[in-house]
Amino acid sequence: MTTPLHSAGSLALELDGVSRHFGALVALSGIDMRIAAGERRAVLGSNGAGKTTLFNAITGDFLPTSGSIRFFGEDITVLPPHERIRRGLRRTYQISQLFGGLTVLQNVYLACRGVSGGRFSLLRVKPSDVTMAQAESILKAVHIDSHAQRPVENLSHGEKRQLEIAMALAGAPRFILFDEPAAGLSPTERRELVVILNALPKHIGFILIEHDLDVALRVSEYITMMHNGKIFKEGTPDEIEADSEVQEIYLGGKHG
Repeated sequence: MTTPLHSAGSLALELDGVSRHFGALVALSGIDMRIAAGERRAVLGSNGAGKTTLFNAITGDFLPTSGSIRFFGEDITVLPPHERIRRGLRRTYQISQLFGGLTVLQNVYLACRGVSGGRFSLLRVKPSDVTMAQAESILKAVHIDSHAQRPVENLSHGEKRQLEIAMALAGAPRFILFDEPAAGLSPTERRELVVILNALPKHIGFILIEHDLDVALRVSEYITMMHNGKIFKEGTPDEIEADSEVQEIYLGGKHG
């Protein structure tokens, strides 16, 4: 299958021999990946394939048992999660992690403040506040600016997913990990998600874990298939969709 071409110095993520063991359980085994700056990659696989553990290793939620991880050339293998965030790495989670008692705009504003130099300031927000302007701009980018003053607890599931993407965009991220953003969305909301992801600034790369193959194929340039903690197949969306082994194991026959 096709291998992506990466020029020197263009890599956002480099994983070399990354493994993660939980006692006798091998959740990841010898993962090697090269992902270019600005690349849009999907990681697919059945439940238990190791996809979320891969994300946890990249973000520092679980340190690898062995192997190394580099982010834009810097070794981040043992850095804590907050240091990875400071370097421009972001993530969404399968389970929403939002401030339910606050409004949509307040959630994104706090996310922007959290990665800014003035995050500990106790000063009141001014009308000219640059961070507030950033938050408002992000809400427009993910199509929920009309809900800016709504309490998060009153949002639909799909709107909460959009808000999670907005919060991941806070503070000029360099790379984002999206953990099943289409889970639980209606067909209309999934189409909206595809539009939002495809409209992200080209310099922001991402990895998408997704069970919805249609979403993954429409937003990704390259796909990595995982199985039992290992990389099973890699290729372009067309190659993955046409691969007979992928059809047999993951798609149950020809994907229409």
